[in-house]
Amino acid sequence: MTAVARDAGAGTGASSPAARLRRTVLHASHAALGAKLVEFGGWEMPVAYPTGTVAEHRACRTGAVAFDVSHLGTVRVEGSDAFDTLQRTLTNDLRRIAPGRAQYTHLLDEDGSVVDDIIVWWVAETRFDVMPNASNTTRVRAAIGGTDTTPTRAVIALQGPAARERLSTVAPAAATVPRFGVASFEWGGADCLVAGTGYTGEDGVECAVPVDVARGFWEAVLAAGVQPAGLGARDTLRLEAGLPLYGHELGPGITPLQAGLDWVVGWGKGEFSGRAALERERASGPRRRLRGLLADGRQPPRDGAVVEGGGVRVGTVTSGNFSPMLERGIALAFVDTAPRVVDGDRLTAVVRGREIPVQVTGQRFWPPSDDTVAAARRS
Repeated sequence: MTAVARDAGAGTGASSPAARLRRTVLHASHAALGAKLVEFGGWEMPVAYPTGTVAEHRACRTGAVAFDVSHLGTVRVEGSDAFDTLQRTLTNDLRRIAPGRAQYTHLLDEDGSVVDDIIVWWVAETRFDVMPNASNTTRVRAAIGGTDTTPTRAVIALQGPAARERLSTVAPAAATVPRFGVASFEWGGADCLVAGTGYTGEDGVECAVPVDVARGFWEAVLAAGVQPAGLGARDTLRLEAGLPLYGHELGPGITPLQAGLDWVVGWGKGEFSGRAALERERASGPRRRLRGLLADGRQPPRDGAVVEGGGVRVGTVTSGNFSPMLERGIALAFVDTAPRVVDGDRLTAVVRGREIPVQVTGQRFWPPSDDTVAAARRS
């Protein structure tokens, strides 16, 4: 998906017995490439290949990489009432787009918190492919109906400045889909779909390919000079781009307004789940907002670290990691709106008793703004 907030679940967790984990159709390919496989959202997924996360990250920023994101769900909603069903359930306004376009949106609980963040592919007049996070597919389907088509396809995300050029040698029609566009293409005698979306902050596409031809498509993409990349790099890429991750910057108790995603709400349309609670928060103002934190050095603040200002707790880190491009620690954190914190303020993140000096920035770290560059040079 695009430079927009989302991923497949709440992050990697403790390993579960392999028999309990789902596997994508590309599992054998990942194993043959020497990938390190871990649990992620109930699936066994490649977190990194032998090149390593940092190399994969930089390859995406400078060339092209391919991610297997088949663990993302696909719920097909179709029929004459499909538009109305999604319009009254999800936050964004489908009237802003049309068939052949994709849209980022949220499903909310009645308290206004995010049940899931979703990409909707408007495939045809009365057909929508709704793509939830892996761990939330069942909940999303319960809210919108439809058919779970996840087992029928693989989703391969090609990302990076050279992604379209290299894909053009494999599937020319897929390489030309516009940003946030949705189109069909043929490969290996099978009907496929492509969207101009992603989750890295780079240009790219996501291809939904039937399982019967998925392995051949994956191998053709790699043969075209696209480097395989795991979910470790996908996470550091999305963090550099300032994109929230479900289970960290989105989830129970977190609203779109707190996450800085006001634009995901179609205030000009009718009722949708959670609207009344959001209206109340909009009127009073959110009590906290998501902010970026740039560390002075390489050590990043980590998830759960306390953020202090003047010795007083003002927030909590939700995601933190080393930025391969800035060569600094970076983090996202929910910071209280009272007292007011602005970009450029100096705060402290406390990690296991150690204080890490940080500077408040916007949510996006890459491409760096002038303020981010100046802060990195000062430190």
